[in-house]
Amino acid sequence: MDLSTTYLGFKLAHPFIPGASPVVNDLGAVRALEDAGAPMITMPSLFEEQITAEARATAHAHDQTSDVSAEATNYLPGADDYRLGTDEYLEQLRRIKAAVRVPVVASLNGVSPGGWTDYARLIEQAGADALELNLYEVAMDPDETGAQVEDRLLAIVGAVRKSVKIPLAVKMSPYFTSFSNLAKRIEGAGVNGLVVFNRFFQPDVDIENQEVKRTYPSHRSEVLLRLHWLAVLSAQRKLSLAATGGVHSEIEAVKAIMCGAHAVQVVSRIIKSGPGAIRELRLRLADWLAAHEYESVSQMRGSLNLARCPDPKLYERGNYIQILQSWDLAAKETF
Repeated sequence: MDLSTTYLGFKLAHPFIPGASPVVNDLGAVRALEDAGAPMITMPSLFEEQITAEARATAHAHDQTSDVSAEATNYLPGADDYRLGTDEYLEQLRRIKAAVRVPVVASLNGVSPGGWTDYARLIEQAGADALELNLYEVAMDPDETGAQVEDRLLAIVGAVRKSVKIPLAVKMSPYFTSFSNLAKRIEGAGVNGLVVFNRFFQPDVDIENQEVKRTYPSHRSEVLLRLHWLAVLSAQRKLSLAATGGVHSEIEAVKAIMCGAHAVQVVSRIIKSGPGAIRELRLRLADWLAAHEYESVSQMRGSLNLARCPDPKLYERGNYIQILQSWDLAAKETF
């Protein structure tokens, strides 16, 4: 069974990539991931705030932050919250490169234009095989328009793209008015791949203790939004596409690949079950493909995207209309 795929120009033995997480801060865990068959290693993000902290005080910003990203506990963490400082991050990158033979993807995370984007060049010089630019943001400024948010993020993409020659992927949130157009503009800026989607932590409320609670692990239901946009983007763009968020088993991976994903990033499953989860997922995917008479992952990829789906309206407004029109009281029995 041929499970191989190509992502960001790299030929991978299978689609399961450990996504960005603190797991990779442990060199032993990195080796265990490679031993379990991980075809690529993704490092957690180096944050814009880490890089610029030496130049300006961030105390005021810390007081106004909220939990948003799966890679950090706060939007602007305090100095003690970072697992690795800027120099330590580069050194950890060098250590990982020396410890494994698979491609290593570093990550930069930021939302405002500035000199921090030049750090991409240092990451490349430290040996990264590719770079994932994580553009997470909760846009809450009432005076900033959607167009201004997009233009600002594209300026960051352009600055990073000019800084490095290695493959560049952009990790995005889905919260844009016209995501298809934004993806087109990102591709036009020379980006090689898109990672869909950045998983924001959705804070819960403890009504008894009157506290805002953090929520951590992803749930497999989260993959549905990813499937929708993978199906659209794979029919429209030539970008490498990775799904992240909600992939807990081979079933979610199969769905993502059918919608057009070249790779699927796994985090929560690894945190819960350990590096061996990669081996288990790979074996289960091979079994599924064999049972359904597929010869390769590539044969399956994109078979249900917007261009190849038997009924493209299911990805469009028509599906919403059909659901509402077909609703009746008897349907309640299915819920």
